[in-house]
Amino acid sequence: MSDDEQPTFESTESGASLVYPQTAGELRKGSMLMIKGHPCKVSDISTSKTGKHGHAKAHIVAINIFTGKKYEDLCPASHNVEVPFVKRSEYQLLTADADTGEVSLLLENGELKDDLNLPTFVSIGEPTDGDKELVKEILAAQEEGKIIIAAVLAAMGMEKLVGMKIKDD
Repeated sequence: MSDDEQPTFESTESGASLVYPQTAGELRKGSMLMIKGHPCKVSDISTSKTGKHGHAKAHIVAINIFTGKKYEDLCPASHNVEVPFVKRSEYQLLTADADTGEVSLLLENGELKDDLNLPTFVSIGEPTDGDKELVKEILAAQEEGKIIIAAVLAAMGMEKLVGMKIKDD
């Protein structure tokens, strides 16, 4: 090969992967994992005994952390599953518009974050009852002029407003 025929490798930063491997047998209730390409939280897990063909199986029931949809998976307990990197952040909520769904958050460095919507304004699926309740709480607290701290969950390049608390003065 000459110099101009060398393969080129794209470089990425450390931690650029959205998921990491974990043995299915190590999962517990409340753990995160990917099922069919969706970031999910385990709501129930059971393992069967080793059978005639060698592997103990893990039966996993999990709920999508963004849509609330239920997923099931069955895989050998000794095999790896993908676990998403999930980050929970808290920001001060400045404004929430009930008509457009737009939310304005204040970052720690003083900049504004305007790329999120209220949880009932979803692009995929239907808003859950919890989403509707959260929006009512946010709008009511904003109406009363309270300082709201919004919890934002981020995984797989997506973000969602998942909770709120009122900051005591």
